[in-house]
Amino acid sequence: MRIATISQTRYGEKRVALTPEAAKKLVGDGHTVTIETGAGITIGAVDEQYREAGALVADNRAGTLGAADLITSINHEHLDDLPGLSERHTLVALLDPLWKPGPMVDLAATGATALSLELVPRITRAQSMDVLSSMATVAGYQAVLTAAQQLPRMFPLLMTAAGTVPAARIVVLGAGVAGLQAIATARRLGAIVEAYDVRPAAAEQIRSLGAKSIDLQLDTASSEDAGGYAKAQGDDEQARQQAALTPFIAAADVVITTAAIPGVRSPLLVSKAMVESMRPGSLIVDLAAERGGNCALTVADEAVDHSGVTILGPTQLESGSARSASQMFAHNLVTLVRHLADDELNLTIDPDDEITGAMLVTRGGEVVHPRVKEALS
Repeated sequence: MRIATISQTRYGEKRVALTPEAAKKLVGDGHTVTIETGAGITIGAVDEQYREAGALVADNRAGTLGAADLITSINHEHLDDLPGLSERHTLVALLDPLWKPGPMVDLAATGATALSLELVPRITRAQSMDVLSSMATVAGYQAVLTAAQQLPRMFPLLMTAAGTVPAARIVVLGAGVAGLQAIATARRLGAIVEAYDVRPAAAEQIRSLGAKSIDLQLDTASSEDAGGYAKAQGDDEQARQQAALTPFIAAADVVITTAAIPGVRSPLLVSKAMVESMRPGSLIVDLAAERGGNCALTVADEAVDHSGVTILGPTQLESGSARSASQMFAHNLVTLVRHLADDELNLTIDPDDEITGAMLVTRGGEVVHPRVKEALS
């Protein structure tokens, strides 16, 4: 294959889809890799490192894409970012097609084939291609660091000559990959951690990390879908959950919310009244801000002060550890490229393959993914 990686234009984005180490692996496999000049500078990877890995470096975007079969990217804001995109190209990126299906129509009109990394199925064969889980690991870690910097107190219990400094109390809502990483990081920093997830099976994972699993005594046996994600709850269930969580939220110094359901608005876990039950100086870090947030008062990429409680809605946490995030992202991509290559190393898009078919959004000038088509209608 002829593989191209472009630099990112989205504001605040510091990751790159392929690192020099990943480029070296693909070149070693027999592929041609072209990198847009400066694409890796934000993670400390200069053009010369890519050249040493065997990749080509193009001076501009058009030159990068001109000879490519497969285009790899973190994300792209507009089709203007991809000059000359046509039916001979396959784009692999975070496209968010279930939440933003409209741009997929324009993408399909170019004739290009598009594979969305958000749609990698949660099956054993695809674990090493699961970009969402990789990036959630980074986001969970960064969420705790953000909270530690913003909270007007330290996390660990300290016994000092100036007296005892009590440990901070952290509540994590949602025990998926991001939530579990947040729990582990907060525990390493010495905080007292409690966590809740609507899926009963998550309680054991929470306890395995040294945190207390919050048991709300609610019937949530049917709260998990076949893909392992939490299912949306009805209004009554949501109201009962909020009422039961309120005393835990009120006692917390930091609340980190991580609950997300693919393609729909983030579930509302923390109401305005719950925020008002918290002590002034407390903090909420809402990882679901991009899709409306888990907190009723969250505004994406802004710090909201409500009755002395600060609500943060960061949407670019992965860029806080851009090099590590890029290494993980690139590893996932290398595995995916190897999956897409046939015995002759040619790019093969098989819609009947359980991994490729699940990711396939556009092909032959049309949107072909059933759930994206449903979202469009």
